[in-house]
Amino acid sequence: MPRRSVLGLVAVGLALAIACTACTEEGSPRGPASAGEAGPAVITVGSFDFPESVLLAYLYAGALSARGYPVRVLPDLGTRELVEPALMTGLVQLIPEYTGSALEFVSLGRAHATASVAATAAALARWMAARGIVTARPAPAQDANAIVVTGATAARYRLRTISDLAAAAPRLVFGGPPECAERPDCLPGLRRAYGLRFRAFAALDADGPLTRQALESGDIGVALLFTTDPAIQADHLVALADNRDLQPAENVVPVLRRATADRYGAGLLAALDAVSARLSTAALTALNAQVEPDGRDPRTVAGSWLRDQGLGRRAP
Repeated sequence: MPRRSVLGLVAVGLALAIACTACTEEGSPRGPASAGEAGPAVITVGSFDFPESVLLAYLYAGALSARGYPVRVLPDLGTRELVEPALMTGLVQLIPEYTGSALEFVSLGRAHATASVAATAAALARWMAARGIVTARPAPAQDANAIVVTGATAARYRLRTISDLAAAAPRLVFGGPPECAERPDCLPGLRRAYGLRFRAFAALDADGPLTRQALESGDIGVALLFTTDPAIQADHLVALADNRDLQPAENVVPVLRRATADRYGAGLLAALDAVSARLSTAALTALNAQVEPDGRDPRTVAGSWLRDQGLGRRAP
């Protein structure tokens, strides 16, 4: 295990042990009868450290809570390098994931995700099962990496596809989350698949305000954003076509510990699948727009959507 993952486990453990004031209780202390005679155990739903992941955590947790499962949310835990080990060791019991990125991570790069939704999801289920993790049904919603430039940059260098960046890349700074420097679908992949070598890399945030501000101010010329980022359309940014299929299928999928799935039975997975079945890419993008830039609380946004879909608790 890489050193950063060990440190991450310590950090997540401390977060759970001494900073659980960040936990948001979603369920009552009483769970469904299927929890068994030993008494219900609280299902801790963790999220990565970007707004969409927090929103997804509240969506799945809220649906479980509405069916009586004891749930709490622990948002903004960190990157996949921190959160996946926490799931594997039981510090959290459920996280919303993305099929392609999760497969590359859990297989340590030995299994390569493709653009095939079914093949990528099936491969992820096999690799997760070997580690005591169950994958629920993937949602139609996908959120992949997007290589984005401003309209002015696209016009100046005549950019429509990622391949078009080849001549301009040495003059441009690329900005994205710090882990982009090592992720196979980010800088290493752009070098391997497209031969791109940028003037410099600016470590910023994961699809967050720092990256968008740096792009729009000209501090960086190219950015890694996410395809469900509402700012791409709202700010007239240009997402370059991935004409060499670097980015794999990235369907939203809840993953949970097998012990948790076994404890609560089929009803737990059914509740998660009901959310995923209604979650399209367009719906996820619209929900993101309510959280950013509108600034609404993700728990409130999630609760409202669940009620509209008949999956949440109705107001008395």
